[in-house]
Amino acid sequence: MRGKTREDRSVLELIDPIAEAMGYEIVRVRLTGGTVSRRLQIMAEDAHGDMNVEDCVKLSRAIGEVLEAADPIEGDYLLEVSSPGVDRPLTRLKDFAAYAGFEARLELDRLADGRKRFKGELAGVEGDNIAIDLEGEAETALVPFSWITEAKLALTDKLLKRGAEQRAARLEHEDQLQHEQASTDANPE
Repeated sequence: MRGKTREDRSVLELIDPIAEAMGYEIVRVRLTGGTVSRRLQIMAEDAHGDMNVEDCVKLSRAIGEVLEAADPIEGDYLLEVSSPGVDRPLTRLKDFAAYAGFEARLELDRLADGRKRFKGELAGVEGDNIAIDLEGEAETALVPFSWITEAKLALTDKLLKRGAEQRAARLEHEDQLQHEQASTDANPE
């Protein structure tokens, strides 16, 4: 799911090691657009699930150099490196576990119970299956991860609140680090 097409997956193979060496994880790669104006969208995050503007710039430069040298994409394209955002795509088993308790939309590559699209609250991971409490269903459904073609968190008040709390905690931590650095600079030993 991190790469949908053969072209996406070939780019992913090239950039995964670069991102990992820099302390980032690639969440998703998508090459979109026609044959003239294409866009290579790369979503990434660090081990804490963060990705600020400076991180995007740094990763974009490193990836750009590798892509320029390897030239895996035919024609011109615009490289865009970003964070997954609040209503992020879920592309790895660990994403489904990390966002248990939040609402998500899943799309499958086959029919299950007569449909391909499901919406419900994530209930974690069991082996290679995604546990989800579907709307209107009494029991938790298990969906094989390999059947999922698209999955995304639904933008809800609960998710927005979590995002705001994480941003506030990150800013508080950054302020604390700056304060400690200022104290160290003012009182060198």
